Amino acid sequence: MSRIPLIAGLLALGLAAGCKAQPAPASPQDAELARHIEVVVRSQYNVPQDYTVTLGARTPSQIPGYQDLSVTLSRGAKSTVVKFLISDDGKTLARMEKFDLVKNPMFDIDVAGRPIRGNPAAKVTVVNFDDLECPYCARMHQSLFPATLDRYKDKVRFIYKDDPLTELHPWAMHASVDANCLAEQSSDVYWTYVDYLHAHGQEVSGPDRNVQKSYAALDRIAREEATVAKLDAPKLDACLAKQDETQIRASSKEAEALGVEGTPALFVDGERIDGAVPEEQVWMVIDRALLAAGEQPPPKPVQPPAPPSPAGNPGGAN
Repeated sequence: MSRIPLIAGLLALGLAAGCKAQPAPASPQDAELARHIEVVVRSQYNVPQDYTVTLGARTPSQIPGYQDLSVTLSRGAKSTVVKFLISDDGKTLARMEKFDLVKNPMFDIDVAGRPIRGNPAAKVTVVNFDDLECPYCARMHQSLFPATLDRYKDKVRFIYKDDPLTELHPWAMHASVDANCLAEQSSDVYWTYVDYLHAHGQEVSGPDRNVQKSYAALDRIAREEATVAKLDAPKLDACLAKQDETQIRASSKEAEALGVEGTPALFVDGERIDGAVPEEQVWMVIDRALLAAGEQPPPKPVQPPAPPSPAGNPGGAN
């Protein structure tokens, strides 16, 4: 379920709103070359016609034979600066991106204190940014549990982070708060609650989709799970009444920093999977992570043989 629509081409980098200083005036350049650069940038990155493309001055580059060239894309108060390389002879335009292999946030997702399903000491971690009201999240959840957990057993651990898309799902934030209230006392009860909500979302929404009734249903289900597990009822009631969203909002902010635009969003030792993809695709990513960690993935499931064609019709066609 998407938070925002995807922006095609270069504009997916984002246009920061606000006042920004324009680059220093470019040194005199050959008008034909400047025009060629603008046309190539517009064409290659699908820049809309109502955006202005402004070339900055060339500056020294760390790449031999090339200079840095800043290109500003702007429309009204919105603008973004894109760095290019241009050859000293003015015949080649290039882009080079740097990626931090140590401090990249996808390798450092904060999972401290989160409930764990699977082997806590497993070498491979699957982190899922989840929305408890999202139907696609429910589909992914039902694929992970029990099929994926059963397949990998103690080789993988699963951790959920909160990312309720409140503009689409009115009771998702309340559900996350209630789930975390349970997690404060029991990881097992947290997972039981999450299992239930992902299997009974329509029940919580109700036929009239009254959000206050949904809140009451969420609290009731949380208390029922706590009673079965003999948790501290007064402590749970105080937590449910407080509805502290701080932890959930911090998790959503982390998802935004990771570029997550919808749920579910899985990170398998950093490798990202967007959306409720078939479980076989999830298994391919987990297998890669296991091999990288020095673990042997379980054997691939044996596909049942195709049923024989009807007698007298080998190709199955009339």
